[in-house]
Parts: sequence; structure tokens; C-alpha cells
Amino acid sequence: MKGISDSTAINKTLTALDNYVLLGKSGLRVSPLSLGTMGFGSNKETCRKIFDRYYEEGGNFFDTANCYTNGESERFLGEYISGKRTECVVATKYSINPPSDDLADKYVPCFRSQGGKFGNRRPNPNAGGNHRKSLVETLDGSLKRMGTGYTDILYVHLWEYRTPIQEVMRALDDAVRSGKALYVGISDAPAWVTASGNSIAELRGLTPFIGMQTRFNMLNRSLEAEIQPMCAEHGLGI
Repeated sequence: MKGISDSTAINKTLTALDNYVLLGKSGLRVSPLSLGTMGFGSNKETCRKIFDRYYEEGGNFFDTANCYTNGESERFLGEYISGKRTECVVATKYSINPPSDDLADKYVPCFRSQGGKFGNRRPNPNAGGNHRKSLVETLDGSLKRMGTGYTDILYVHLWEYRTPIQEVMRALDDAVRSGKALYVGISDAPAWVTASGNSIAELRGLTPFIGMQTRFNMLNRSLEAEIQPMCAEHGLGI
């Protein structure tokens, strides 16, 4: 991550994929750029070529989520990392769920509706969100789709302004203690939420966030003023 005052040309600061860096305040070594697999699921051959090129260049950091292409992203990624699991750092996310795994190919995630209904199935009010029930069920489904016993990083996908941060941090810590996740991170959340979560983790001896995913573009530069300084203070990699 470039510092705010760093005026060095961006092409002078990017490094090779096999020039591994520590992710946040942890000992986990990852490529400086991760491979996002949000689009994995439509063309298996093309997706495999993208994966292979990134991997052959030394890349080891793969990012997915339970809701990407209704679970197909996790299934594809699980197939691609088979046989090389220990070499790969896999991050997945929870918070946005399809109604259920057996209907994932028929329905879009629960935060969208089709004509106000989910076909003949009523929506599950606990299918998504940051609460403990969502985390447990989503994580089990993700591990099943990827065919692995653990994920290296489990991200809170978004902040939904309903679940208390205390519940989120304790549930994430339980996931780590169970061995189903090794580290935790957060995505698309305000700086105050992330700072509060890590402060609670420090005071109560829970697992802290080590990574943050956020937006940064010409129209949204909140990273510079709020997110990046907060991440630097609390030891999160971006």
C-alpha cells in the first residue's frame, strides 16, 4: 500500500507476485495483489487459464465469497486449488447468502427478490447478515463447496448496521478457535466499525481483523482520509 505522501510513480512501486508480504499484523505471507474470483463461474476454461497464469507467476492469494456467482466461484476455486492447498491462501466472505445451497443455482442472493418473492420458497430472514447463525451456516457451506477443511481468511462481507460488533467479534473468534478459519478480515465497512472491532478484540483477547477490503476510485476516495490511517493504526492490510 502506498502512503498518502508517496509521490513515486505507481509502476515503480508494484512488485512481482512472488515478492510476498505480510498481511497486516500477522505472519501470513501473501502476494501483494490477490486474484479476485467474483466472475468465476460462467466459463470454466477461461477461469482456469486466469487461475493458472496468476499461479504460475507466483501468486498465492485468492479471494472469493459465498455469494459470487451463486456459489460457483467457490466450487471452481476449490477444484483449481485441489492438490496445492498448502501453497494457497484462500479468503472467502459471509454476510450475503443465497436462500440455501440446494437452491443456489435457481435464486439470486437473499438481498434481491424476483418479483417480490423467491419463487415458491419464502425468504429466510436469517439467511444473510453479520450475526452468528449466518456466519456458522455460511462458513460450513463455503468449506463444503471448496472441498477444504478451513479457509485462511474469513471476511465480513459488508456492514449491515444490525448485529452488534461484540457479537461479530466473538463469533469470528469462535470460528478461528474451531480451526475453520485461520484469520479474519472485514470488507466495505466504516472506519469506526473496524476500529471498534479491533479495540474490542484487543481488550477481550479475541481474534482481530488483519485485512480490509474497500473501494477506491475517482468518486470515492474515503480510503485516503479515513480507511488507510485507521488500517495503519490498527495493523490491517488493505
